Amino acid sequence: MPPLLEVDDLHMHFFTRDGIVKAVDGVSFSLEPRETLGVVGESGSGKSVTALSIMRLIPEPPGKVVKGDIRFRGDSILAMGEKEQRKLRGNRIAMIFQDPMTSLNPVYRIGKQIAEPLRIHKNMSRKDSWDAAVELLKQVGIPQAADRARSYPHEFSGGMRQRAMIAIALACGPDVLIADEPTTALDVTIQAQILELIQEIQARTESAIIMITHDLGVVADVADHVLVMYAGRAVEFGTADDVFYRPLHPYTWGLLESLPRHDVDEKGQLCPIKGQPPSLINLPQGCAFRPRCAYSQGVCTMERSGLVEITPGHFSACQFSGDSGFVEKACGFLSRER
Repeated sequence: MPPLLEVDDLHMHFFTRDGIVKAVDGVSFSLEPRETLGVVGESGSGKSVTALSIMRLIPEPPGKVVKGDIRFRGDSILAMGEKEQRKLRGNRIAMIFQDPMTSLNPVYRIGKQIAEPLRIHKNMSRKDSWDAAVELLKQVGIPQAADRARSYPHEFSGGMRQRAMIAIALACGPDVLIADEPTTALDVTIQAQILELIQEIQARTESAIIMITHDLGVVADVADHVLVMYAGRAVEFGTADDVFYRPLHPYTWGLLESLPRHDVDEKGQLCPIKGQPPSLINLPQGCAFRPRCAYSQGVCTMERSGLVEITPGHFSACQFSGDSGFVEKACGFLSRER
């Protein structure tokens, strides 16, 4: 049986007047039912572009998949016509977008926006789709759902709008749910409620989830596997335990070191990663992380290492990840219990 979703060496580039933006430059992963994949990295690392490429929502031009493939249950999405892609999008693969205020249509009632995919994909009548929309609002925890279905997006709070977005994504019972930073700009209490809701939905529907976020705390709570991206490329992949407790790539070390911790007595400033992410038009030769890496050596300027399996199921794109002495020496925080 093929994987539920498979991204195979995906290269999504944007052709602009200034040059070619290599937004996604060779990303691969697969997803099985009931599995949650966390995708992490700084802004501009290619997380959202990967998700939009799966959904086929990037206009061509300026974007173009120059290499690789995306397969759903073994069938290439890239080879499908627009009509077939529309049947898949929002039906079998759905997405919770990052900013619900700009994703929801301000002139349509919430209930109508939830009912629309049911009418399109499930051929429901207007009344049946409206009743189903009210039920979905109940499932995502909206009080007085029958009344709130008649509200407009501006009449909902931020947390309620995010719940409405989840209801839209869940309307057709998708096999794959892509959540693009679903807790951004929400307070911590609402964040916890949204994450708990997504996990409850997954347990009930057995869907697979791609959780895109810059918040490593979110990934630690929900993910089975973690993909770390930098400058459009995958730099580390493994189980959540591997990535959090036995990280191999200096970029992952930097992400973990920049997190505030409440389980140790040490006090002091956080250790942010120095420098800025590189331009995706003019990537440095060799390792893209080299200019910001405290452990780079001469070979890093000449060779770009792809993901290499260091331990079973744990991959890294660092030249020196296979050297256990280097990892232990360079990554001092590994000796602390995390």
